[in-house]
Amino acid sequence: MLPEKQLAWGLSRSCIRELAEYGAARKAEIGADKVFDFSIGNPSVPAPDCVNEAIAELIKGDSIALHGYTTAAGLMSLRQKLAEDLNKRFDIAAKPEFMYVTCGAAASLTVSLNAILLPGDEVIVIAPFFPEYRVFTEGAGGKLVVVQPKDDLQIDIDNLKAALNNKTKAVIINSPNNPSGAVYSEDNIKALSVALKEHEEKTGETLYLISDEPYREIVYGGISVPCPLKYYDDSIMCYSFSKSLSVPGERIGYIVVNSRMKDAANVYASVMGSGRSLGFVNPPSLFQRVIERCIGQTSDISEYETNRNILCEGLKEIGYDYIEPQGAFYLFLKSLDPDAKAFSDKAKAHELLLVPSDDFGIPGYVRISYCVSRKTIEDSMPAFKALFEEYKH
Repeated sequence: MLPEKQLAWGLSRSCIRELAEYGAARKAEIGADKVFDFSIGNPSVPAPDCVNEAIAELIKGDSIALHGYTTAAGLMSLRQKLAEDLNKRFDIAAKPEFMYVTCGAAASLTVSLNAILLPGDEVIVIAPFFPEYRVFTEGAGGKLVVVQPKDDLQIDIDNLKAALNNKTKAVIINSPNNPSGAVYSEDNIKALSVALKEHEEKTGETLYLISDEPYREIVYGGISVPCPLKYYDDSIMCYSFSKSLSVPGERIGYIVVNSRMKDAANVYASVMGSGRSLGFVNPPSLFQRVIERCIGQTSDISEYETNRNILCEGLKEIGYDYIEPQGAFYLFLKSLDPDAKAFSDKAKAHELLLVPSDDFGIPGYVRISYCVSRKTIEDSMPAFKALFEEYKH
């Protein structure tokens, strides 16, 4: 017999996976330039020069030292520089001894959840949410609870309070958000913090806030992304350089256990134990050293902002409704069909690959990933118009 959950997860085919497989087949059949694939969140902007320059410099050195094991928590020199950068930017009293370098945000989340959850504990997520939160939570023995947002996709504090109970162990937030591009305001984060503190006082139990931040640097129009660790002590930051540096395949990120947490030392020890039990010996040695040389750098975020503007203007002119993204590189388009999956299926006939919002825990939208070439966006407008006219007539 095989474990039922693992088997089910391996056999399940999410809408994103289905679209990726369909898109690959269509591109092979009619040509990649004729398929408008907005389904995948793979950075389309090159990594900044510092990445390749660091690699070129590092490979000139001692190969054994470069490619050897580091400590399980990652290089202390890297953690020190990361802590300095975070403290300078967010004033959160980050300490390198409470930081754990990981194989990307997925590892950060799975390690953190396995560190804090006991079987049957509940984890609240705010819709729309990254679908893998369910797999990560259930894999750690927890139960996912979905809370619906306000109409503007800010956290609905009343809905959150109604979902809190004695089994609630953690709340995961993601801002800038995948799939919507929404950024939670400072007032919203402050209100969330107050609600979580009130619940802790009421129950006498620790309630962890996990802030998933792989899109933190990708924001537009001077928008500021508030750091939850500044407002809520029992918080954990999960980060990845995949999007900010355009290196998703290199799998490098980190966890920050808030040094102000009442039991920070034990929580960090549990993070270390969780990483060990999950088989994370250490994150990639080469890219730990690359990141050390690239802290504070990003890819050209303006390219995504230009893509966003072209896409929004084009869709608005046609007549579509959407929630304008403040960050990340996704746009949430209002489905012209009450059934978002049916709308997504009809879009395929126009070679438009759009992800229905059902997988993200909210009905009535499709996600458009605009981390694509500008030509793809511009060339897709006639297809979007034809799809719109099909519904309107």
